Amino acid sequence: MINVFKSWIQRYFSNEEAVILFVLLVLAFTIIISFGGILGPVFVGVVLAFLMQGLVNLLKARRVPHLLAVSLVFTLFVSSLFAVIFLLLPLVWGQMVSLFGELPRMLERGQALLTSLPEDYPDLISEEQIKSWMNAAGNEVAQMGQWVLSNSLSTITNLVTILIYLILVPILVFFFLKDKDLISQWLSSMLPRKRTLLTTVWDEMDAQIANYIRGKAIEIVIVGAASYVVFSFMGLNYAALLAILVGLSVIVPYIGAAVVTVPVALIGAFQWGWTSEFFYLMMAYGIIQALDGNVLVPFLFSEVVNLHPVAIIVAVLFFGSIWGLWGVFFAIPLATLIQAVLNAWPRGDTLPAAE
Repeated sequence: MINVFKSWIQRYFSNEEAVILFVLLVLAFTIIISFGGILGPVFVGVVLAFLMQGLVNLLKARRVPHLLAVSLVFTLFVSSLFAVIFLLLPLVWGQMVSLFGELPRMLERGQALLTSLPEDYPDLISEEQIKSWMNAAGNEVAQMGQWVLSNSLSTITNLVTILIYLILVPILVFFFLKDKDLISQWLSSMLPRKRTLLTTVWDEMDAQIANYIRGKAIEIVIVGAASYVVFSFMGLNYAALLAILVGLSVIVPYIGAAVVTVPVALIGAFQWGWTSEFFYLMMAYGIIQALDGNVLVPFLFSEVVNLHPVAIIVAVLFFGSIWGLWGVFFAIPLATLIQAVLNAWPRGDTLPAAE
């Protein structure tokens, strides 16, 4: 058994670059897990810098000076941030307040619909089932109320955190864009001179993560905007709120679209009932999801390494349980990183025979 373990170590860790890469990966994950909350603005700044680096490179390719290109892209970023804060957020907040105000009436209507089911379908649904469903729904509403109350008590802390992010993140984004080469050189100076394996993995992941972040951001905007146009055209209540949910649902592959279908269907059913408008809404929503999965995703992520759906779901569950929403967002790049490391990891040709 000891010889087998020694042979495994010799096969996978005999190369000093492999040992260095392993240590760096362990160190990086340890820092993220231990100090993720404190370094949150830095991580957000890095993500946004990755997102906008493509525009900087595009302007520089057209012979725009580096500092001017960074300034133009940063101005676009700040303008978009102000548009979200002063235009989008008030609209969404107003719809959320209106939705919470309508919840009691929606619950009463839902209760009336459930109560009538045993009369309409006595062979399928009994009154005991309806009572159990209503009790379960009441418990869920009570838990939701407790969650809202507990979060409202920490409003001041959340506001301070948001203000910190609004101040620090734009500053970090500007310097990440402006001094990208200097930062890269500084990080490279701390690595060994012989780093063929590290360079191979980094070159692949640099392109993969950049493509993924930009593609996912574009997908969120396109899907959210298309949903808002369709919902508004059909006269659906809370169109902006639902469109944002649909746009953000693309962060979670396979699962997000199924989960967001529930609020879209519920609000459509409460507004129109089982009418043709409701079925037109669900048909339009299905078309949006089909176009996203079969047209938009293949076009945006054609350069991203393909992963098996099982690997994607496992990565989403694993990294989401560790880092929450950020873990879900970066589940595919992290899974791609693991795949790139495994593909590039040096292996011995044969294992020594066990004595």
